[in-house]
Amino acid sequence: MIVAIANQKGGVGKTTTAVNLASALALRGKQTLLIDLDPQANSTLAYVGRESLERSLYDTMADESCALSQVICESTQKGLWVAPSRISLAKLEARLVGELDAHFRLKDRIDPVLERFSHVVIDCPPALGLLTVNALVAATHILIPIQSSYFALEGTDDLLETIERVRARANPSLQLLGVLVTMHDKRTSLARDIREQIADVFGAKVFNTVISKSVRLEESPAYRESIFSFAPNSTGAADYYSLCEEVMARV
Repeated sequence: MIVAIANQKGGVGKTTTAVNLASALALRGKQTLLIDLDPQANSTLAYVGRESLERSLYDTMADESCALSQVICESTQKGLWVAPSRISLAKLEARLVGELDAHFRLKDRIDPVLERFSHVVIDCPPALGLLTVNALVAATHILIPIQSSYFALEGTDDLLETIERVRARANPSLQLLGVLVTMHDKRTSLARDIREQIADVFGAKVFNTVISKSVRLEESPAYRESIFSFAPNSTGAADYYSLCEEVMARV
């Protein structure tokens, strides 16, 4: 399974979901690779210090002679590896303008290492540009986090249109794994109404698991930890472990 976690809106929980889903899979004994395709590198910093990085994802996607295996580094968690990002990844789109294989760079780099990993999680940037399209071309599944807020569904039409374009040309087997409601405050009637609205649009594709608002989830990246090592008994840990169970059941 190669799952891209994508939504062009920022602040909806993509990185939190990528980091903690990858961690949960590793805790279940799955050899897991977390690919940080966001130039902000927040997924990387959850597990790897900037000072220890010799190469990043930019090096392998910009230079054919640099294999992904040369970039991957072991994380602080057993069974979890990271393909790290740097701000230099933001230059990749300009670098690949006019290249015939521009949309296939990530897929071409992932294929040689797939025998090492049963699960790959890709953290996408908050945009529908070349980096996100690379993730969709490489992925077998897409998971869409949607924040439980008033403008929850804003922009989802553009994302779904992009998914269909990728399916039509580059990756016909791409499947929508599910839609995940994040930052949910079950105490408010507005949040409940929004969840119902999301369910009306996506139906059975909406995960039963809902990620509740959690201070612990917000704090854990600052300590370079997943929620499972930072606050294993928290609501956030329970939510993401439940999501992992649902993901494994759907694939």
